[in-house]
Parts: sequence; C-alpha cells; structure tokens
Amino acid sequence: MRSLNRLMIATLAVAGSTAALAQSSVQVYGRVNTSVERQKVGDVSTTGLFNNASRIGFRGTEDLGGGLKAGFVLESGFNSDDGSGTGSAGGLTFRRQSEVNLAGNFGMLRLGTFTAESYYAVADYGVLDQPNHDTGSLSDALYSYVMRDSNKIAYRTPVFLGGLTIEGAASFHEKAAGTNDKHGYDLAANWESGPLALGAGFTKVGGDKQLGLRAHYTINAFQLGAYYQRSDEELRGKRNAARVTGMYTMGASEFVAGFGWAGKWDDVSNSGARQLILGYNYNLSKRSKLYAGYTKVDNKANASYATGISGADFSTFAAGIRHNF
Repeated sequence: MRSLNRLMIATLAVAGSTAALAQSSVQVYGRVNTSVERQKVGDVSTTGLFNNASRIGFRGTEDLGGGLKAGFVLESGFNSDDGSGTGSAGGLTFRRQSEVNLAGNFGMLRLGTFTAESYYAVADYGVLDQPNHDTGSLSDALYSYVMRDSNKIAYRTPVFLGGLTIEGAASFHEKAAGTNDKHGYDLAANWESGPLALGAGFTKVGGDKQLGLRAHYTINAFQLGAYYQRSDEELRGKRNAARVTGMYTMGASEFVAGFGWAGKWDDVSNSGARQLILGYNYNLSKRSKLYAGYTKVDNKANASYATGISGADFSTFAAGIRHNF
C-alpha cells in the first residue's frame, strides 16, 4: 500500500509540473481614439467627429517549457465615431493583425498578417509617431508604405550585439488578384543603446522598393527623431523623403513639433510635398490622454498626399481623447 501511495504521489507531482509548464494566458486589449476636427481639403471645409485607428485585440501565450512559448495575436479595427467595423460589410475582421508565433532562445517565428517591421523601424518609433501614434489626420502623410501585410512568414532574431534585433519577412502572392504574381520581402533592423536608437528598413514587392534609415535620441526631457526614405517604383520612378520630430516633456504635458518633406517622383513633375505637424498631449494616466494638434500638407500640382486629389492641400485642427485598455 505504501508503494502504491508513493506511486500516486509521484504521478500527481509529475502531472502538476507538466500543467505548470503548459500555463497559458489570454489578454483582451485595445485603443479607443476619437477626435473633433475642422478639416480642409482644397477649398472644402468639414467639421466632424473622426476615428483615429481604434482597435480591439486578443493576444495570448502558452509556456511550453524549456524557454519555448507559443502565441497568437488577433486584432480588429473599428470606427469609434459611429461604432461600425472596418470590414467590407461594416463588421469586425482581423485584417489589422492575425498571427500565430513560436518564440524561444532562437528568436521568434511569425505566420499570418501583420504590419511590416520596416515601418516600425523607420517611421513609427519613439517621438516620430507623436502626437497621435501616427494615426488619423495628424499622422505622417509622406512615408511610402510598400509591403503587403497578408500571407506572411517572418523571423525575428533575439537581441544580440548589445541591443540589435533583425526581422525578415516574406509575403506570398498566392496568385491572388492585384498581386501581379509578385512576392513581397521586408527586412528591418533596430539597435538601442542608452539614449541612442537607430533603425533601418528595406522592402521589395515586384519592381517597387523602399529603403529607410532612422535615428532617435533622448536627452533628459527632450526627444528628437528623424528618418530618411528612398523610394523606387515602377510607375513613378524614384523619390526622396525625410522627416524630423521633436518632443519636450514637462510633467504630464508633451509638446510636439515635426516637419516632413517629400521630393518629386522622377517620372511625375510637380509631385513634391511638405507637412507641418504641431501637437500637445496631456497624460491623464499611463493609459489615457487628452490631445490637440494641427497639421498642414502642402501638395504641389501633381501631388495628392493626405487628400487623394492632385494639387489639393490638406489641413486640420484636432482635439481628442485616447484611451488604451
């Protein structure tokens, strides 16, 4: 009987340790970001309530033991101004992000739909996404996003060489309409050490390519970020663009100023543009803030940044509330 009891105790102990190794967690997260704005496109002015990339998501991980973890992320956008979804029929879809991943000492393997890491490495890092997280009308209108986000496989290295990570991704065309049977490729690198952070990103989809370089520096209450982007497209030729943004923090307040420039496309005359962004954030907590901002995009005759209309300029005064959960 004692031998049997010892066997049962040993079996329960092994079962308990196995369950502990396979612990999992699921988190609901998201952002609601809504602004009141006075927008002007060309000569037409509009006052209204606007959504700024509000989203809801689910993410989870399972500890598989030995430093190995399986995870997933499902994220859907919705319109906070009228409550509708961003899907084609007004419902929720997971086209913002839908991935499963496996992570360990080797790095991370990702499969699914997700934003290009080259974008985060160059245009959406630190102060460069302020004052409104590079969303809505106060976002960067000049950065050229090339990568196709769906049907992707990616590998991210662990941190090495004192702060360096690299991620490479491929998007399969799967002979889908609009892909021209061209795969997409994306490569990004981030390096952080103390107050200095550097980034680089490269994308190629068919004959369209982009290369971006970014630097970010923090000194006490002041942050300064800048990037340069070189684009090369089959239809429009080559183009240079750059942006610089600074932010000063004083207590709960953040003061932001940024300027962006896009040169003309080689094969499109009068296609350059400039953008000014001014903003103010007041952080009510780590998750909630009030913000206000102004942006002006000056388009030349054949440029249509932020408007979709050649030669039409864009401007807005915005004030809003953002809450993360």
